Amino acid sequence: QRKLVESGGGLVQPGGSLTLSCAGDSISIFDHYGMEWFRQAPGQQREWVARIGSELTTYYADSVSGRFTISRDNNRKTVSLQLNSLKPEDTAVYFCHAYGTPIWGQGTQVTVSS
Repeated sequence: QRKLVESGGGLVQPGGSLTLSCAGDSISIFDHYGMEWFRQAPGQQREWVARIGSELTTYYADSVSGRFTISRDNNRKTVSLQLNSLKPEDTAVYFCHAYGTPIWGQGTQVTVSS
């Protein structure tokens, strides 16, 4: 069964940083897929955060542009999201997704609080 596994979430103070990672070991053609990050805060809809294409072009939501960086390592079948200058409103469960497919990870919790 194809799946994605996120890691790297945690509790961080405002202004801090975290790096999230998403592993796609079970996806044989990982490098063919655009990869995305979404997030969902309590009581809110899931929100798109960033995407990296198979050709490495990147796209960001306005709310995170300039603070978050998405990257990928096709040899290791991983996609990462570097979160800098974190704000309390960045608190959410962060999900990894293979663009255009029903393949999602289980999510990793990011909490920004002093």
